[in-house]
Amino acid sequence: MEPGRRIIPGLAGIPAEVDVVVVGLGITGAGVALDAATRGLTVLAVDAHDLAFGTSRWSSKLVHGGLRYLAQGHLAIAHESAVERGILMGVTAPHLVHPLPMLTPVNDAMPRSRTAFTWGGLQAGDVLRRSAHTSTRTLPRPRRLNATEALSLAPALRADTLRGGLLAWDGQLEDDARLVVTVARTAASYGAHVRTRARVTAATGTSVTLRDELTGASYAVRARAVVTATGVWAGDLDAQVRLRPSRGTHLVLRGSALPHARVAVMVPIPGTSARFAMVLPQPDGTIYVGLTDEPVSGPVPDVPQPSQGEIDFLLDVVASAFTTPPTRADVVGAFAGLRPLLEVAGTDATADLSRRHAILTSATGVTTVVGGKLTTYRRMAQDTLDGLAGALPHAGPCRTASLPLLGAAAPEELRRSTAPARLVRRFGTDAGLVLATARDVTGLADDELLAPVSAQVPVTLAELVFAVTHEGAHDVGDLLDRRTRVGLVAEDRAAAEPLARRALALASQPTVTG
Repeated sequence: MEPGRRIIPGLAGIPAEVDVVVVGLGITGAGVALDAATRGLTVLAVDAHDLAFGTSRWSSKLVHGGLRYLAQGHLAIAHESAVERGILMGVTAPHLVHPLPMLTPVNDAMPRSRTAFTWGGLQAGDVLRRSAHTSTRTLPRPRRLNATEALSLAPALRADTLRGGLLAWDGQLEDDARLVVTVARTAASYGAHVRTRARVTAATGTSVTLRDELTGASYAVRARAVVTATGVWAGDLDAQVRLRPSRGTHLVLRGSALPHARVAVMVPIPGTSARFAMVLPQPDGTIYVGLTDEPVSGPVPDVPQPSQGEIDFLLDVVASAFTTPPTRADVVGAFAGLRPLLEVAGTDATADLSRRHAILTSATGVTTVVGGKLTTYRRMAQDTLDGLAGALPHAGPCRTASLPLLGAAAPEELRRSTAPARLVRRFGTDAGLVLATARDVTGLADDELLAPVSAQVPVTLAELVFAVTHEGAHDVGDLLDRRTRVGLVAEDRAAAEPLARRALALASQPTVTG
């Protein structure tokens, strides 16, 4: 292990030859870089933009146990999801993935047949939890609630039609982009060269040509294996990859729109048997409402945009569950992501496509890993490296199932931490490193480093400085749209931009001590 390695924008100083080049630094590419580095391989991992620039930052921030896949009959994917959820919550990232209670209201709009079907699904999901050896201390068993119990957890629910509720548990991320950054930082700590603003202009199975997007300089790098993990852009480097992307849209609300919510609320989507709109309280005090599943055709945009129809659809679905439902005026932001779904012959609806992953080899020898989902990123990376054993005979075995990410610690240990609570939530045991780095770089007192932007925007100067010094943040977009998620609300982004610019200026100065 080589401690202290940092993520760097641009390509200056990269090696001319490595064992593995990884293209794409979403969750899958970051996972491949970490798996390869911890097998003792030399790794160069690059992205044309930034960490978590694509789909990996547009998720529901959930670590799923595979219940929906079980309902669709995809038993292997469901079990794999449950196993990987358990690994994330118990070993690799317990500081970033927390148990989330999820309440399905049982009301007059939910037929008894669907209530029975949903309860049966939750029981089956609990069988998955047990099969994955995840304890009830981590994820309690599902249970039925009466109307009074359901209202105590979600007071904004309509009481006049409420008969009760079904309570289950799943995993929730502090932040999906934060997980990507942490995996990439961990890969760098094990010696991987992790570079952003580095575009691949040509690739074969044994070489890549790269362009530094900051300077325009070109570099050639030789490798024993080249792996692309570029999600919905996978076809750009390998024409055999056939995807049918679907767009998932979420709305962002202030917490005051549905006050005192202590749980996520799952509202059945009419006309479906196993799909729900989700109302998801977030650690930063906002609420997400999602999720759509709309087929997408044509060129893949860098930043997908929600449609007005999707926004109206989500508001309409959740309206039936609440006394005072959210309206358009309550929507302070919205975001959309594209799922890289593998094309399956004979399947029309993207909602029915499998979330399985595939590992393909192009005519020029480039390995592409595509499909899958955020929860199973570690297994996707393991399968990719295992499949390259012939090209990498000196690689060690996979270690990532038992390897904590940087900052990982058990919840009890984190509760005992005396570091600032926000930093502990986002960095775990590295919270002290974040604050110490900011002190050293800026020479400022803790009160100034830890002051939030505003009562609604909890971001601090300390974490922004650390994002520049250790996490490869290069500009305001990196800081506000990916290292933090302030950019999801335009008003909050505008409020935080001066602090982001200050962090960039301070972190570019010579180190200050004292």
